[in-house]
Amino acid sequence: MATVTNRRSVMTLFADPKDLQGHSVRLVLMEKDINVEINYVTDENKPEDLNTLNPYGKLLTLIDRDLVLYDSQIMMEYLDERYPHPPLMPVDPVARAANRQLRYRISQDLYSLAFDIENGDQLLSEKSKKLLRDNLLILAPIFEQFKYFMSDEFSLVDLCMSTILWRLEHWNIRLGLSEKHLTKYAEQIFEMESFQSSLSDYEREMRV
Repeated sequence: MATVTNRRSVMTLFADPKDLQGHSVRLVLMEKDINVEINYVTDENKPEDLNTLNPYGKLLTLIDRDLVLYDSQIMMEYLDERYPHPPLMPVDPVARAANRQLRYRISQDLYSLAFDIENGDQLLSEKSKKLLRDNLLILAPIFEQFKYFMSDEFSLVDLCMSTILWRLEHWNIRLGLSEKHLTKYAEQIFEMESFQSSLSDYEREMRV
């Protein structure tokens, strides 16, 4: 099996090609055009010493010389602060806190449902699909008021939300023609070069 060293000269990301959170981190890397080595790994081909670097035993790990990060939100904020252009978080402390809160809610309310869709039995998966669709329909009116999620500025929140929206077609979740503003929001992000560059082969095949 492969091994990992935490003294690499090039930033390295280990990520599952199917993982939503890893996709969000890859989006930040591509949006900022950061020189990074992305290694797609699964439980079957995980480097043997990755568990030593990541004490939680998860695949998603970012290594930047002596720094090892294993939480996606910490990774995203670290990358935004270290590589400030283009900025993906507000400067104002209140707005930054609101940005963090929105990302927390996406993780708790939507990513958890996505996990159940992908990993649950058929009954749980179908129930989670309905709940996810209902949650998105509740959020849909927001996109009539703002260009992006609760803001006219593109941010980390949009990178988190877009990974969910990209997978809807794969999960056979239809929002309906009435939610055209949400669909337009999704499509404008999907068309970005950074978004297309962030996709793993698995993710790209979701919408072929």
